[in-house]
Amino acid sequence: MGAVRDEVARRLRRWRSTALPIAQAALAAGFSWLVATEVVGHPRPFFAPIAAVVCLGVSLGQRLRRVVELVVGVAVGIGVGDVLISLIGSGPWQIALVVALAMSAAVLLDGGAVIALQAGSSAVLVATLLPPSAGGGLDRMVDALVGGLVGLAVTALLPANPLTVAHRQAKVVLGELSTALRGVADAVAGRDAVLAAGVLARLRDSQDAVDEFRDALKTGGEIATIAPIRRRRRHELGRYGTAATPVDYALRNTRVLARRALAALRDDEPVPGVLPDVLRRYAEAVDVLRDELRRGDEPVRARAAVCAAAGSTTHVLGGEGFSTRVVLAQVRSVAVDLLQATGLSRAEAVESLPPLTRED
Repeated sequence: MGAVRDEVARRLRRWRSTALPIAQAALAAGFSWLVATEVVGHPRPFFAPIAAVVCLGVSLGQRLRRVVELVVGVAVGIGVGDVLISLIGSGPWQIALVVALAMSAAVLLDGGAVIALQAGSSAVLVATLLPPSAGGGLDRMVDALVGGLVGLAVTALLPANPLTVAHRQAKVVLGELSTALRGVADAVAGRDAVLAAGVLARLRDSQDAVDEFRDALKTGGEIATIAPIRRRRRHELGRYGTAATPVDYALRNTRVLARRALAALRDDEPVPGVLPDVLRRYAEAVDVLRDELRRGDEPVRARAAVCAAAGSTTHVLGGEGFSTRVVLAQVRSVAVDLLQATGLSRAEAVESLPPLTRED
C-alpha cells in the first residue's frame, strides 16, 4: 500500500505542476471556438482550437513566432492542396503527392520545421475533410490566426509565474557548477584521477542544463512582456539574464580545469596544496549566488565571497607542470566569470581581483 500511495502522490504532484498549462489550453480552445463562431461567423471553425492549443504548447519564448508559422503553414498547405486536389481528385496517392509537394514548398520558402509540418497537415485536411468544393481555405487561415491570438491572450490574462522555471533551472545549473568545483577539489586533494574523470564526464553533459536555463529565461521574459501582472518580475529576471552567459562560461572553464587537473594527476605533476581550498571557496560563492538570485537580492555577498577567496589565495598559487599551470589559469578565469555573473563587467571583474603571482 505504501508504494501505491507514493505513486499516487507522485502523479498528483506531476498533475499540479501542469495544472496551469492544462487550464490555459482548455480556456484557449473553448474561447477560440467561441470567437470564431460568434464573432467571425464560421460555422465549424475546427482549426481555431487546434491552433490555440498548439500555440500554447510552445514554450521557450517563441509563441509570437509560432502564430506566424501556423498561418504561413496553413496558407501553403491549403494553396497546394486546393490546386492539386481540384485537378487530380482525392485518394491515397493523391494525398501522398499533395503532402510531399506542400512540405517541399514550405522548405523551399525557407520555412522551419513547424511551417513544413503544418503545411503537410493542412494539405491532408484539404484532401480529406475539407475538399476545395466546400470552400473554406481562407476561413481556415482566419481560424489559425484567431486560435493563435486567443492563445496569446490567455497567456497574458492567466500567466504563469515567470520566475518559477527560472528559479528551478538556475538551481540546476549553479548546482552543477558548485558540485563540479567541489569534485575537482576533492580529486586534487585525494590525488584521485578516477574521481576527476567522473567530474569531467558530468561536466560534459552539463550543456543541456545551460540550454534549458536560457530557454526558461526566454519563456519568463515573454510572460513578463505580454502579461501586465507579471511585468514587475522583469527586474529579477534581468539578474538571471545577466548571470546566464557568465555561468555558462564558468562551466566551460571548469570543464577545462577538470580536464587539465585529470592530466596533472595522471602525469603525477605536483599541485599546489591550497588549490582544493580555492575551489571549495568558489563553490561556496556559487551557492551564495544561487540563494541571492532566488531571493531577488543584489548578489553582493557572492561577489565578496569570490573576491575574498581570490585575495587570500592567489599569492600562493604556483606550479611547474604544464597541466598545473593551465589549471591555475582556469581558476582565475572561473573567478572572473563568477564576478561577471554578479553583475560586474569584465573589466570591473578583472580589476577586483589581485594580480596572480607565483612563489619563488
